[in-house]
This record gives sequence, C-alpha cells and structure tokens, in this order.
Amino acid sequence: MATAGSNWRDVIATRLRERNQEETARFADIIAFNNRLFDTATKLRQENLELKIDKKIRDSSAGLVGGGAGSDHLQLTAITNAQIQSLEKKCLAQQEELTELHKRKGEHSQMIITLNQKLTECQRALGEKERALVEQCSMNVSLREELDKLRAAHTTVLDEQPFLQLRANAAEEKLRAVQDENNKLLGLLMEYKSRDAEVMNRENDKFLKLKKAQIESELAGAIRDIAGPSGLGGGGGAMDRFDFGSDGFPEGIEFKFDVHDGEVNAVRWSPVEGVVATGGADRKVKLWDVSKGKWEPRGSLVGSNQGINSVEFDSTGSHILAASNDFASRVWSVADQRLRHTLTGHSGKVMAAKFLGSAFLVTGSHDRTLKVWDLKNRSCTETKFAGSSCNDLVTTDSSSIISGHFDKKIRFWDTRTADCTGNDIPMQGKITSLDLSKDSKFLLCCVRDDTINLLDLRQNKIVRTFRSDNFKVGCDWSRVAFSPTCQRFAAGSADGSVFVWNINGPLESVLKDTNGNGAAVTAVSWHPFSSVLASVDRAKKCTIWANA
Repeated sequence: MATAGSNWRDVIATRLRERNQEETARFADIIAFNNRLFDTATKLRQENLELKIDKKIRDSSAGLVGGGAGSDHLQLTAITNAQIQSLEKKCLAQQEELTELHKRKGEHSQMIITLNQKLTECQRALGEKERALVEQCSMNVSLREELDKLRAAHTTVLDEQPFLQLRANAAEEKLRAVQDENNKLLGLLMEYKSRDAEVMNRENDKFLKLKKAQIESELAGAIRDIAGPSGLGGGGGAMDRFDFGSDGFPEGIEFKFDVHDGEVNAVRWSPVEGVVATGGADRKVKLWDVSKGKWEPRGSLVGSNQGINSVEFDSTGSHILAASNDFASRVWSVADQRLRHTLTGHSGKVMAAKFLGSAFLVTGSHDRTLKVWDLKNRSCTETKFAGSSCNDLVTTDSSSIISGHFDKKIRFWDTRTADCTGNDIPMQGKITSLDLSKDSKFLLCCVRDDTINLLDLRQNKIVRTFRSDNFKVGCDWSRVAFSPTCQRFAAGSADGSVFVWNINGPLESVLKDTNGNGAAVTAVSWHPFSSVLASVDRAKKCTIWANA
C-alpha cells in the first residue's frame, strides 16, 4: 500500500515538472525574441548614426564644392530625409513592439507568480492528501485485521453452530419437560385448593353443628325457664332489639364492634333478616347477627386470596357474592357457608360484583372490562370493554348494567348488545360508587370531587348535586346508599362521620362517634325495611346507627 502511495506522488511531481518546463520554454522564446528586437534596435541606431555621419560628410563636401552641384545636393537631401523618416517609423514601431513585449513579459511574470502560488497550494494539498492517504492506509490495515478477526470468528461460529443447535434442542426438550412439570404442579395446586375448600367446608359444617347444638341448648333452657315450677311464663321469649318494620331516622350509635383484622371495605344487610355481611382486607367475608341489640358472629366465609372490595346478597338472601383483589369473584351459600363458585378471568382487581337476575352476575374490574357470568356453567358469557377502570356498577334488570369509571364517566350497557349504548354521562371527578333506587328511576353517584349527584335515568341527566363543607370522600371506593324509601341517602366521610341527606336537597343529619378515632368511612348500608344503618371504616370496625 505504501508503494501505491509513492507511485501516485511521483506521477503528480512528474506532471508538475513537465508543466514547469513547458511554461519555461514559452518564456524562453519570448526572451529570445525580445533579445533579437534589442539587437535590431541597436543595429537601427547604428545605421541612423552612420547615416547622420554620412550626411555631415556630404554637407561638408557640398560646402567645399560650391553651388554647382546644388540640384544633386537637394536630391540627396530629400532621399536622406525620406530614409531617416522611414528609419524613425521603424524605430517607433520597434519601440511600440518592445513596449508590448515588456507588457507581455509583465503579464507572464504575474502568471508565473500565480502559477507558483498554485504550485505551492497544490504541494500543500498534496501533503494533506499524503497524510490522509497514510491515515486511510493505516485504517485500511486495521480494518483488514478486524475483517480477518471477524472471518475467524465467523468460522468459529460456523464450527460451533452444530453444537449450539444441539444445546438449543436440549433446552427445548428441557423447556417442554418444565412445562409438563408446571402443568402437573398446577394440577396438584388445583387439587390442593379443592382439598382446602373441602377442609374449610368441613370446618364450616363443624361450626354450624356446634352453633346448632348451642341454639338447641339455649332453646331447651328457655323452655325450662318458661315452664317453671308454677307453669307460668318467666319473662317472655327473646325479642329483637330493633323494630325492623319502621322507617324512622337514625339518631345515634347503637353499638360498635371490631369485624376484621384489617381495613373494612364493604358492608351489606341481608334482605330477609337482621344479618350484616362485611368484607375486609383480611381476605374474609364475615356474617354478623345484630338483630338483638348486640352482635353475634354467624360465620366467616373464606376462600379469597386477597382483600375483599364488595359484598352483595342475592334477592332471596341465600347466596352472597364478593369481589376480590385476586382478580376473582366468589359466591357462597349463606345457609351452610360453603364456597359454591370461583369466577376467574379478569387481569386486574375486581372492584364490584352484582347479581344479574337469578342465573347470572356481572363484575367490573381495574382491567377496564366488565364481564357477564353464567352461574350454571361457571363461565364468562360476555366481556365488555369500557376503556377505563370500573369502580362500581348496578343492574336495573336482567339485561341492563350501569357502570362508574375512573375516567369520570357513567356508562350504560345492554347484555343483548356488544357495545356501550352511547349515552355516557360525564362527571366532574372519578366515580367511587353507584346506587340505584328501588324503582330504577334514580341513580346516586359519589364523585371524588367531594360531591354526590342524583341522576334521573328517565332524562339521563343530573337533577341535583349534594355537597357540604365538612364532607370529604375518604377513598376511591367510598360507597353511598339509598334508604329503604329512597327519600334520603347516606354517605361516609373521611373524618369518620356519616352524612344523611334528603333527596330534595337539605342535609338532615351528620352522625358522628364522639369517642371514635376519626377513621375514614368506606361504605354504608341501610336495612331494607327500617332506618337502621350500618357503616364500616378503615379502623376495622362496624357501627350500627339506630333511633334513640
């Protein structure tokens, strides 16, 4: 590569020398011509001088000879003057030609200077090119070395390819073996879960038997007390503390008790008896009998792997539905407290679940979908894509669903169609909960901007907005509820109090536990036939509010 660079430089130097010789030869001819002109001018001056001397000699001779030769003298003088003039013209022409030659000489001198400058620039550029050529040559050498290395590596890879292919095949076989083992482990896990469910069901059966024996013992004691020695009634049978046939107004706390080992997220009254169901972060749904002025545990429904977000009884009170953070919903039977259905399919935590008629239910999740489930087949029959996380929902009949979302919209769905009906209602904040009046004409919507909106579903618009200076929504899943007559509603606040509004506008009451710790109220629920109100909070407690 160095030899190629030297040949290139020699060619350029040879061309420059040839060009210099050509220019020098041209100027040599000009200089020779100029020298000849000088010689010619010198000769002409010499001839002129000789002519002048001859003229003087003739003039002197004429003076000696006299006037006899006057005519010849005049003729000779005329010829001499003509020659002189001719010589002077030649001299002027030669002088002009000499001037022009001097001018051309100056131009050629300037051209030589310019060419010398260009030659210098070319030599400088040639030096830069030579340096660049050296760099390129070194780079070329390094690239060739790298290319040789790459070729060697490529050869190595080609040599190793069969071995790598064998390793890949072995890895694929190992992967298939691991997948088979994983499937076996999943089968074992499902079997263990089934066994755990059976164990829990046996424990529930044992608890129910003990509870039944206790009730029978208490009934026998009560019968003995009633019969007595005199055969007269002792003090009357057990009576409910609450009058569940009236619709008064809750005025204060009847009692307050711990219900879970963590935050309580949901509460719901049974539609047929004085039993309250609560769901909490301890992964359990608990049943409490509060009908006799005190709380008695009726059972604990287990099976969820994470916290419970909502609980709901069916219309007969025989089954209870719960939504969980483990992406699933579950159905238990209330009588024997057995886990009947586990519905999985969401990819986010399930925030709300409601019964849809007697054979279906609907769930809303943070994965921005709603799913309709067939309880008979234990399968999802329809998935509705809402585009935003669903925080709560209600059902108006066996085919209509209303959902509230984090994108501040209420959406309406029909199970007979795939898409939303298109009558979205926008709110001013994230929607935390919905509740439907018994006649399905009005919808209550709790919003994260610390307001509660009453919507007329016949007009699909907000007819009234409720707010209070001291009312603050405590969490993103804070639940509100209509009273049994739908003339008022209750909502829990972040300071631990419960606000009760009349649907016509005024704030009727603020229920507050003066001895409480001020934990945010997460959910409220009215007894279906009275003014008794249950609320739960983040301090693990349930509060029963009743008439004084």
